[in-house]
Amino acid sequence: MKAKSICIISYRFLLFSLLLLQNAFIGCSGQHRSALDAAPPQAQKIEQVLTIHGDARIDNYFWLRERENPQVIAYLTAENAYKDAVLQKSGKLQKQLYKEIVGRIEQTDVSVPYKDNGYYYYTRYEKGGEHPIYCRKKESLDAVEEIMLNVNDMARGHDFYHGVGLEVSEDNKFLAFAVDTVSRRKYSLHFKNLETGEILADNIPNTSGSAAWANDNQTVFYVTKDSTLRPDKVFRHV
Repeated sequence: MKAKSICIISYRFLLFSLLLLQNAFIGCSGQHRSALDAAPPQAQKIEQVLTIHGDARIDNYFWLRERENPQVIAYLTAENAYKDAVLQKSGKLQKQLYKEIVGRIEQTDVSVPYKDNGYYYYTRYEKGGEHPIYCRKKESLDAVEEIMLNVNDMARGHDFYHGVGLEVSEDNKFLAFAVDTVSRRKYSLHFKNLETGEILADNIPNTSGSAAWANDNQTVFYVTKDSTLRPDKVFRHV
């Protein structure tokens, strides 16, 4: 069985690295000297000795890993406020840069179809939509289009939406797909009945995003992640 991999991601992700570069230049301009002259937040140093293989090292910022610690949240809030102050005059330039980049992206586009197990699979984009639409046609490119996933609809209401793969069962009736909505690469695995369009109630959290159907079209194998976000175990779901 061939895997049908996807990447569900908005234009914002593409622009992120470019905006960082832009902000680096903006931050050094004269018009932002007043914001830059303000002292940035300083994280408190709390000594933590970590010993591995007999070697001790000191990490003064180990405490920042405590996600529920009010002090950590307060520090991150201060960092964000400082960032906003530094970049407050760059809003117009950010919008201009965004428009220029989007203007170079083909808004209406279709990938080259490929055939697998009786279906032609392809991805298309519509003008005004940030996300892909995953489609297929049975046996012929002249057949009626079946929309497997319209990611624009799925991503609506989310600040972040990222998927890692489509896996269609051998009988072509079911679709497995994985989604991350918090940008932690901890994907929830979902299933869709391609004949009825129903999203099934099965929802498997904390997966790596990979899945494989067994030949019985009922069983799915998937991989979970440990606390360090590394794949650790293979499970079976029926």
